[in-house]
Amino acid sequence: MTNEQLQQYVEQLSLDVFALPFEHKAIFNDRLKTTGGRYFLADHHLDFNRQYLMDLKIFRGIVIHELCHYHLHLRGMGHRHQDSDFKEWLNRYGGLRYSPRLKENEKKMYVYECEKCRTLYRRKRRMNTERYRCGRCHGKIFYKSS
Repeated sequence: MTNEQLQQYVEQLSLDVFALPFEHKAIFNDRLKTTGGRYFLADHHLDFNRQYLMDLKIFRGIVIHELCHYHLHLRGMGHRHQDSDFKEWLNRYGGLRYSPRLKENEKKMYVYECEKCRTLYRRKRRMNTERYRCGRCHGKIFYKSS
């Protein structure tokens, strides 16, 4: 999907779901990593994460979520996540409250094992096996898997 197709999709979804026009810009932002979309208060444009296009049902919920921010803010109503207006509109129009976690964002784990006592060490960061020893038996540690 290109930015032009996204713009048409958001405009049509706004008319279909809210019966209100979307009159600003909608674009893909490939720098978004942990969120599905963003609404900008200053110029009212919407950014979306292209990675969520794999599941169109989820992507539709994300677009509706951002359109709730957009339409509520332009009407001077509560547009923030904690506002009751926003929560009510999300439930009424079927928007997602949170973007599901992407597989790419799950942390990689490094597994090390002691040669003597077979104790496993799970770490988020790599470690120098020449520098460290087992905390139980002081045996040599080696890299097992990630």
